[in-house]
Amino acid sequence: MRKHRPQEQWQTLVDKQRDSGLSAMQFCKQEDIGYASFCSWRKRLTEEPVADSADSGEAGFLDLSSLMGASSTSGPGWNIVLSLGNGVELRLSQNG
Repeated sequence: MRKHRPQEQWQTLVDKQRDSGLSAMQFCKQEDIGYASFCSWRKRLTEEPVADSADSGEAGFLDLSSLMGASSTSGPGWNIVLSLGNGVELRLSQNG
């Protein structure tokens, strides 16, 4: 039989799992909770509210079309290097 839990009870369970040191799956087995339901509620309760990316410091989309000039055939090609950390770089070049 399914048990309906209010949001406050799910929040308590999510906090309890976090503090337990157990994986979500281990915790759900121990507490006899449906794993999928727990993961769904955990995601719902821990997501940050959506904010404007300029205000939150998170990266958004960047329009790079201005690097190509007025059309894709005018001006020199472009070269973009993204530094991903730990010495990993993504290099994009246009052959022209």
